[in-house]
Amino acid sequence: MRTLGPNDPHRKEEWQFQSRFMGCSYTIKTAVPLHPASAEGYPVIYVLDGHQYFTITHDVVRLQSRNSAKTFISPSIVVGICLSGEDSSMSKQRFYDFTPAADQYKYPERLQNRELGKHGGAERFLEFLTQELQPEIVGRYPVNRSRQTLFGHSLGGLFTLYTLLAKPDSFQYYLAFSPSIWWNEQDIYRYMNNPGASVSRHSRIPGIFLTVGGEEGFMVDDARQFAERLRSSPLVPDRFDYYVAADENHASVVPAVMSRAIRFTVQS
Repeated sequence: MRTLGPNDPHRKEEWQFQSRFMGCSYTIKTAVPLHPASAEGYPVIYVLDGHQYFTITHDVVRLQSRNSAKTFISPSIVVGICLSGEDSSMSKQRFYDFTPAADQYKYPERLQNRELGKHGGAERFLEFLTQELQPEIVGRYPVNRSRQTLFGHSLGGLFTLYTLLAKPDSFQYYLAFSPSIWWNEQDIYRYMNNPGASVSRHSRIPGIFLTVGGEEGFMVDDARQFAERLRSSPLVPDRFDYYVAADENHASVVPAVMSRAIRFTVQS
């Protein structure tokens, strides 16, 4: 455990978490406020691909929570779920962790010559999050269980939408950046058409912030179509914000929009 410094009102912790569901370990990074928690506990933001996005998420929370009266962002815990190893091995792990299982997989032309590894681990990865990691975080820190957020980008954004549709009560806010809706010929709609057992017809689901960079080509159309179909589906979100970030691409959309997304989780 280490404190970042006098200008950072958080302490950072890092440990290895061996998952029995996934059969592998993840590096878990947390930034925990030094400011005393309220009676309800701290809000929590779970960050997929934490090896890439933990720091920027923490920085947004750190900077804006210093002036909560104006930003409305209160001190929050940031949890990064991080992969390690070479890029190729991390890429294969992501394709397994973040993709729903299917009887068969069809690949776009740009992926047909790539070795992607196994697919279809999303259900197990969700069990890891909800049955292993969340209880660990609740056991370590004072957590507000009614203000838990899941963030994911690209394939992580696909997993975020999968969780929203398959088990929406896992989190209260879902931040899906540039989600890979294209995966397996848009198989994600199978879960919108046949939602999980925890979702009844016309039930309300938690808040979702869906964004895509305006320069992301077909992914803009995919995100727009998903937004339209979600609005007209039996699944009615309590709050829903669809935002196209003009002039941003697949890489730049995260730093460009993260502050807006975090504010979404605190607006009433």
